Amino acid sequence: MKKGFCAGLTACLLLTGCSGLPDAREMGDMALLRTMGVDAAKAGVAVTGSTGPRAKGVQSEGEPALTLMADRESLSAACLAMQGQSDSYVFFGYVDQLLVGEGLAAEGVRPVLDHFARNSELGLGAQLWLVRGTTAREAVSSGGEEGVDKRLETLQHDSEMGIASISRTAGEVYADLLELGSAFVPALTSAGEDGPLAERGYGILIGDTLAGFLDGKEAKGLELLAGGPSADILVGRDGEVSAKVTSAHTTSALEFQGDIPSALKLQCRVAVRLAEYRRRPEGQELEELRQELEGQELARLTAAVDRLQSLGADCAGLGAKAGIAHPARWQVVQERWPEWFSQVPVEIQVEVKIL
Repeated sequence: MKKGFCAGLTACLLLTGCSGLPDAREMGDMALLRTMGVDAAKAGVAVTGSTGPRAKGVQSEGEPALTLMADRESLSAACLAMQGQSDSYVFFGYVDQLLVGEGLAAEGVRPVLDHFARNSELGLGAQLWLVRGTTAREAVSSGGEEGVDKRLETLQHDSEMGIASISRTAGEVYADLLELGSAFVPALTSAGEDGPLAERGYGILIGDTLAGFLDGKEAKGLELLAGGPSADILVGRDGEVSAKVTSAHTTSALEFQGDIPSALKLQCRVAVRLAEYRRRPEGQELEELRQELEGQELARLTAAVDRLQSLGADCAGLGAKAGIAHPARWQVVQERWPEWFSQVPVEIQVEVKIL
């Protein structure tokens, strides 16, 4: 009789809201992380997460960005620790920007990519950026109350429009590391105190560790090799003419002596449109301009190929693309291709078309 009375009393208390049980966090009040930064740390990894100013749930629409930090022995432990730092439920399923610090990249990015691949909330669809000259934590925190996600989204959209560096997802980089043994990652750096993040070339990963960076002509040459939609301005005729690159496409072909690669031939086709000129060149002047622009693009391609060969990193997949035409021979050299790539003579041809 007493047990029945207690059970009934408990039910009444629950129905009237007078429960002695602790209140759980309301699912409607969530902190939706948009950006995550990962650095090497003495404890293991330093993880920083940030929301956008409007990404903290319906009840927190107007609040500033929330930044959470945790240093732990593993990425999963750090994420769990961050969960306890907020009164809101921290949700990682909206993370679409992943920043990796230079120090961590030097140790290896594979554990981070593995975690993103296996985690039920995270995923390899996030954009991957390599932070130079500072830490990913400082980069994520640089957004202040507005958060850094808007700046990263702008860079991503500019890349899609062909007016910024080639953006890459974590999945694309992961696939290249597994299939090619190397990959390129767009790099960012701080533009100064309180300044926005700025593009700064590309980091080259071999295996899963950072091998070096490509800047300037080398970076532009890599974009030509990868065929990314990266717009650029070429200047000719002693500054009298400016031409905007509208498209670029590079094909590769392998020549063999027996089963040994004897030459890697690259052909790059570039389309440009005259953007500025005092007097539009015609006839012979136009042909001389075209040849001048071809020379500029050839110099960029040569600089990129020389640098990649010195690293033994065919991160643009030139060999794999060329091997499609010779599947049997390619299968023989594929495993040792990074070694062959660093030694094989490369012949580059550039064709510029002025629209």
